[in-house]
Amino acid sequence: MSRGVSASPTTAKVNTDPAGSGPSSRGLAFAKANCSGCHAVTTGRGSPNPEAPPFEVVVNAPGLTAATLKPWLRDSHNFPAMMNFAIDPEQIDDLAAYMTTLQRRDYTPPIQ
Repeated sequence: MSRGVSASPTTAKVNTDPAGSGPSSRGLAFAKANCSGCHAVTTGRGSPNPEAPPFEVVVNAPGLTAATLKPWLRDSHNFPAMMNFAIDPEQIDDLAAYMTTLQRRDYTPPIQ
């Protein structure tokens, strides 16, 4: 039996895409290309635009699921003019799949 390090149940990510070619991998590629100019799209980073919350903060809101995130992403063009951006419907599932990989059971919001 191997004695390798394993993630504890309280710190494990909720969703994963280990193959690297599934929806969450495509969502990460989309986020890096289209969202990272304003948002921190990976964990442990601040957003380039201080008014744009890091994805990690967004997806760790209490009760958020992929199902509740998708309508928010679909309606993103309805937010302030600074975010005049629409996501193609076929990319919403991939982006939501990636974003929910950032959910953590032990997440603590940053102190503001």
